[in-house]
Amino acid sequence: MNPEDTAREGHPHHLAIPPSLQGPGHGSGKPGDATTEQLMAQAIGGWRGLIDSSVPGAVFVVAYLVDSHQLTPAIWAAVASGAVIAVLRLLRRQPLRQVLSGFVGIAFAAWLASRTGKAEDFYLPGLFISGAYAVVLAISCVVGHPVLGYAVGAATGDMSGWRKVPEQRRAYSLATWIFVGQYTLKIVVLVPLYLAGEVAGLGFMKLILGWPVLALAAWLSYRIIRKARAEAPVPVPPEGHPPALSD
Repeated sequence: MNPEDTAREGHPHHLAIPPSLQGPGHGSGKPGDATTEQLMAQAIGGWRGLIDSSVPGAVFVVAYLVDSHQLTPAIWAAVASGAVIAVLRLLRRQPLRQVLSGFVGIAFAAWLASRTGKAEDFYLPGLFISGAYAVVLAISCVVGHPVLGYAVGAATGDMSGWRKVPEQRRAYSLATWIFVGQYTLKIVVLVPLYLAGEVAGLGFMKLILGWPVLALAAWLSYRIIRKARAEAPVPVPPEGHPPALSD
C-alpha cells in the first residue's frame, strides 16, 4: 500500500512523496502529511477499539448459554469484561473519554437487561445506536455534507478543504453511504432476532455484523477516499493566505 502524496508548497496540483512517508503506514499526521489509512483509522476510532467493543457482548451471550440461561451471571460477566477492557485502555493511555464511554455503554446495557429481566435487552441500546448512526449519516449525505468528510478532515487539520474538490466530495459521500448500508444491515438482521427473543442468535449475528462488516466497510471507503485524495488533492492556498471556508 503506497502512502498518500503531499502537495508541494507553491504547486497545489503537483504531488510529491516526502521522505517521512516512504513506506506503508507512515506519516506525521500533520495537515497534508498523513496516509489515508491513518486518517480513516482516526475517523472510525481505530481497529483495536472495534475489537474491544465486541468482547463484552460475546462474553455475555457465552455466559448466558453456558449457565443455563441465567441472566444475572451473564450480566456480571459482561460488566467484568468491560471493566478489564477499560483498565487495559487506561494502561494503553487512551483518552479517558473513550475509556469511560465504552464502559458506561456496557454498564447501561447490563442495567437495562437486569431491570426488564429480558436477556435480549442487553443488545437494545446497540440497536438504537446503529439506527441513529444510519439516519444521521444518510441525512448528512442527502444535504451534501457527508460526515466522513468532516471526520477525515478533522484528522488532517482542515475540516472543510475537501469540499472545494468535487471528486473528493463525491468520494466522501459514497464512502458515507457505505457506512449507512452497514448500519442498516445490522438493523434489518438484528431487530427480528430481538423481537423473537433469540439471545444466542443476537449475540452471534452481532459479532458477525460488528467489527468484521465494519472493517469491510472501512476498507471499501478507504479505497474510494484514497483514490480521490491522490488524484484530486485539496489545493494549497498561497503562503500567508488562510484557506477559504467552503459552503
